[in-house]
Amino acid sequence: MDHLIQLILDGLFVGSFYALVALGYSMVYGIIKLLNFAHGDIYMLGAFAGFTVLSVGAGALGGGFLALIVIMALAMVGTGAFGVVLERVAYRPLRNAPRLSVLITAVGASFALEYGIAVTFGPNPQVYPIGVSGGALGIAGARITYAQLAMMAIAVVLMVALDALVRKTRAGRAMRAISLDPKACLLMGVNVDRVISRTFFLGSALAGAAGVMAGAYYGKIDFLMGFVIGLKAFTAAVIGGIGNLRGAVLGAIVLGLLESFGVAFLGSQWRDVFAFGFLILFLTVRPTGLLGERVTERV
Repeated sequence: MDHLIQLILDGLFVGSFYALVALGYSMVYGIIKLLNFAHGDIYMLGAFAGFTVLSVGAGALGGGFLALIVIMALAMVGTGAFGVVLERVAYRPLRNAPRLSVLITAVGASFALEYGIAVTFGPNPQVYPIGVSGGALGIAGARITYAQLAMMAIAVVLMVALDALVRKTRAGRAMRAISLDPKACLLMGVNVDRVISRTFFLGSALAGAAGVMAGAYYGKIDFLMGFVIGLKAFTAAVIGGIGNLRGAVLGAIVLGLLESFGVAFLGSQWRDVFAFGFLILFLTVRPTGLLGERVTERV
């Protein structure tokens, strides 16, 4: 039983990182039906933004979770602003272009981000100037550190805040309306471009927060760190039902648990095989995802 609880806790911790990144995929796809494959690299950009702030002002910020939260807030603003610029420069001019053109642009933006960071910071992994450590909490024989609990709590707060914004505010209503019919929203006086930019800002900010937490927890970052987690987060969004925010969180938790149990029973070398193999099998049974809805095209 203690081993089972440990696997569940590990899966929930990993799933919380996936969820923060997967929300950006779902938000952007829900609004403009774009698969933003550069989104995983914004997670990487957030980690390097935090690294830059720490390298410049490590003495002033000190250490501990208070410094981590300040750095995270700064990285969220920076990555959010970068997401807006990316949408304005790379995606908005192609909004009415064929889907394949936009997809290729997203892949190009991903490579530009990765190798731009490699040229700026070097190709070798960088050691994060701040780390999180401390005691651990025992739960029915299982063990979870206070750092893991704090990061999971931060992730939950960010996800709940996003859900409340989308469901209970005027800006959120505009986002939901555009996801249903952008042309009708234009006729009703909604500034569609501004709402889309806001969506990119929010999704990129969440990915940046996840990048800072990953850097502080794992202790090192590199320019390719966003590639795999971007694919995993996209997988989580698809499992949950891409375009559905709560579905993205649910899919991330499912994927985190699957990886945790897969590593325990098959070994760590099978982690990615198990995760993506499950995605293929799952989509053959339920193509719309756990919370996705089958959409009927009206002629």
